[in-house]
Amino acid sequence: MKFLLLPLLVCLCLALQPALAKTPGEVEVGSVLRDVPMRGIAGPSRMLSDYRGKPLIINVWASWCGPCREEMPSLQRLARRGGTRFNVIGISTDDYIDRATLFVKVTGTSFDNFIDGRLVLEHMLGAERLPLTLLVDARGRVLAKYYGAQAWDSPAALEAVGKAFGVKL
Repeated sequence: MKFLLLPLLVCLCLALQPALAKTPGEVEVGSVLRDVPMRGIAGPSRMLSDYRGKPLIINVWASWCGPCREEMPSLQRLARRGGTRFNVIGISTDDYIDRATLFVKVTGTSFDNFIDGRLVLEHMLGAERLPLTLLVDARGRVLAKYYGAQAWDSPAALEAVGKAFGVKL
């Protein structure tokens, strides 16, 4: 009898196990991002809606994140290559603005970067792992999410971004 109950108990426990949770308030692919204020790191603070009207790439990073440091130069090259056809912004999840400021300076990042001290953007974007990059259309709708470091100036990435935004890169 014990041998029959044990498999049944294991199956019951697995069935009751919670599904992988999203971050609180996460906006899914296909949904529109809510408007939130963003605190500038090396520039002015802005509203997320200030970037509407043009496609947007949002990269969520942290200064302590090795893969974030690895991918930032290719993201910078993509931003230059995109010119005025789309915007690129970075969102730091660092606790301290001085660490985020140093990261931006050391990596030579020239696109706008913001710090998310209250984790509002981190939760809304779904950044349970870093780095996270989102492709967002001109109306604020999330087209795609990419977790982990990417070579953003590689032929495959340029094709994916170009296809999502309807531009030739």
